[in-house]
Amino acid sequence: MLAFRALRLTLHLFQGMAICAVLFPFTGAAGREAHVRRWSRKLLRICGIALKIDSPAPIPRSLLVSNHISWLDIFVVNSLKPCRFVAKSDIRSWPLVGWLCAKTGTIFISRGKASDVRRIFKGLVESIERGEHVAFFPEGTTAPQGTLLPFHANLFEAAIDAKAPVQPYALRYVDRDGRLHPAANFIGEMTIVESILAILRSRGMTAELTQLPLISTDGMHRRELALLSRAAIAGGLGYALEEISPVSAPAGNPPGTTPDLTAAPQ
Repeated sequence: MLAFRALRLTLHLFQGMAICAVLFPFTGAAGREAHVRRWSRKLLRICGIALKIDSPAPIPRSLLVSNHISWLDIFVVNSLKPCRFVAKSDIRSWPLVGWLCAKTGTIFISRGKASDVRRIFKGLVESIERGEHVAFFPEGTTAPQGTLLPFHANLFEAAIDAKAPVQPYALRYVDRDGRLHPAANFIGEMTIVESILAILRSRGMTAELTQLPLISTDGMHRRELALLSRAAIAGGLGYALEEISPVSAPAGNPPGTTPDLTAAPQ
């Protein structure tokens, strides 16, 4: 059974590559979004993952943020609203998945390469201004369920410059009893292949994606947005965090400058 599901997943990945190579060049933005949404939902079904989305309000032009658990997260979000994701450059080297991410508009960032920072940041702002949905995971890496790492604040500057709100989402993977499913965790030295096999072996997993209230960026600093987004997502997940207060006099890049996207959390 595991071998059959692995074969179906492999064939589905190749189907996605064919769609990107053959259909995308002749398809408009709405058509590409429809393909990505259908393909992502089918990928989750093949992996044996049910999908539960609580998103009652239309998603405006915004910067989408979510907690980060697994490589699956991108496809869960794309099942609701296909986005341009910001991701670490090493994902580009993943077999099949990396190529698909690149073809669907993922923006790859290499830590320590400051020469590309201004170009990348400018592209994020322009994408949001065009009405595209840009998404990223502020934790900067995956964390085991039940944990919420500190949020990197730098990329929140793109929403401020684009005069767009931040749309937070809370994401979790649960079993049939509503408990956090350990097979979803993609952490430590686990490889992408090991993670895929763990998911294919699992049973009764449901991905739950919950839309949270929009956060306005008017008059805000990126550190405030990071704190407020983390508090909102923690609340959506039912996590108990320390009390978070607004930043009254934030330091950092002055208005009109590009933040250092390759630096540590700011």
